[in-house]
Amino acid sequence: MLELDWDFPNPFTLTLTPGDTDIDGLRHTNNAVYVRWCESIGWAHSEALGLSLEDWKRLDRGLAIHRGEYDYLLPSFLGEALVLGTWLTFSDRKLSFERRFQLIRVQDRATVMRGRWSLICIEMSTSRPRRLPAEFSEKYLPAMVADPAVRT
Repeated sequence: MLELDWDFPNPFTLTLTPGDTDIDGLRHTNNAVYVRWCESIGWAHSEALGLSLEDWKRLDRGLAIHRGEYDYLLPSFLGEALVLGTWLTFSDRKLSFERRFQLIRVQDRATVMRGRWSLICIEMSTSRPRRLPAEFSEKYLPAMVADPAVRT
């Protein structure tokens, strides 16, 4: 397995390669593509942990992005091999989660992008904030990794 310098241990990963439609006028991967990839890996990770969109609908609960931050550190280009990792790094155990992202270029193992989402639990039928259902806590909390920057 390829050794990469991840910000946190044991990422959930997705291998990606920018295609023609991902490249912008500056001839590198458009920043909006990174955002789309973060959404894709977020869903894939949730499903791997046992909660799909159908589960969210059944529970009438979802995790909405309250704040998204992206640091675009280096460009990536057409055909480059990339690996995107994600982690759940925080939860107040009542209403919110934090998800982190790191995109690494395989060729030189350089970090291309880092991202962070602040997520809030909502009742999907009203879009109002609601407490985390037990099923969310049961599936998501065991997958959390500690953020060394957060002091408890």
